[in-house]
Amino acid sequence: MKEYVTNSYEETVALGESVAKKLKKGSVVAFIGGLGMGKTAFTTGLAKGLGIDADVSSPTFAICNTYIGSENTLYHFDMYRVDGWDDLYSTGFFDFLDTGAYMAVEWSENVYGALPEDSLIVEISKKDENSRLFKIYLKSEVEE
Repeated sequence: MKEYVTNSYEETVALGESVAKKLKKGSVVAFIGGLGMGKTAFTTGLAKGLGIDADVSSPTFAICNTYIGSENTLYHFDMYRVDGWDDLYSTGFFDFLDTGAYMAVEWSENVYGALPEDSLIVEISKKDENSRLFKIYLKSEVEE
């Protein structure tokens, strides 16, 4: 597990960008953290690091936003309202796993059992008003 502290939106975006450059093709990045923790800011950085020039926004109402670059695609899921396997299937989540695209999954604690074992978990907690602690590890590194 690696830990990072960011003190601003810009630093959170930069951390996401740095992480993206180390991901293998088709990686799933799963976020754990409450409202206002920086999940979408981190995803903005992921998109930048993958060479995708897009206005990243929370997929709260769409469930999944798609960002397409010249070489990579990023599917950005919000699983906040997903309640059970039927809901999860209806999002297209399992279909997207087989595309080779990258996936960013907000509220992944709601679908934790469905995440691939090699998912990168990004656990975010608030240190103070502007500071966030990021704990980053592979799902396979923790006991369930």
